[in-house]
Amino acid sequence: MTDTSERPTTLRLPAAERRSQLLRVALDAFAEHGFHGTSMNDVAEAAGVTKPVLYQHFASKKALYRELVDHIGRELEDAIVAAVAEADGPRQQVEAGFRAYFRWATSQGAAFTVLFADRNRVDRELAAAVAKVESMVADRVASLIVVEGLTEDERHVLAFGVIGLAESTSRHWLGLGLGPGLDADAFADTVAQLAWSGLRGVQR
Repeated sequence: MTDTSERPTTLRLPAAERRSQLLRVALDAFAEHGFHGTSMNDVAEAAGVTKPVLYQHFASKKALYRELVDHIGRELEDAIVAAVAEADGPRQQVEAGFRAYFRWATSQGAAFTVLFADRNRVDRELAAAVAKVESMVADRVASLIVVEGLTEDERHVLAFGVIGLAESTSRHWLGLGLGPGLDADAFADTVAQLAWSGLRGVQR
């Protein structure tokens, strides 16, 4: 009789649960090793499945990456939208948006790395997937910019400036090891003051 005691066993999960599990495993792998440093075999082994099972859910590594980025983007957008919806006025909405962004960045470090690490954006197709997320968030931010005389396109450009501010400050925050142990909300309020002062200074 063949000894199968050391063979890995794959727990059967419903398709939706398996797909979610594979995305979680891929998130950690891409965050640690980057897109090009991660193979489909790496993801399959980490998830405890065979490569055929992985390919049943994702046709290629790029398809897996794109779906992961879309998933991360929706979570980020949902966090910002929920926070802003509870704020009373424009300034409070800006502050709430930055708080939500910083909370997400400090609590979801792997997701932040996948979205914004330079090594994951060298490929044009992969960069386009990230740009789609940034544009989606910019649409939300643009709706908060109320400056008389600005066109929709101008508001959208300013929104990308606000997003760039949030991204760059988050990068340095995490790079310095200033994670959840420090007051992310207080720092978010400081950055929000900077953004709000800049937006209030825009005149037509």
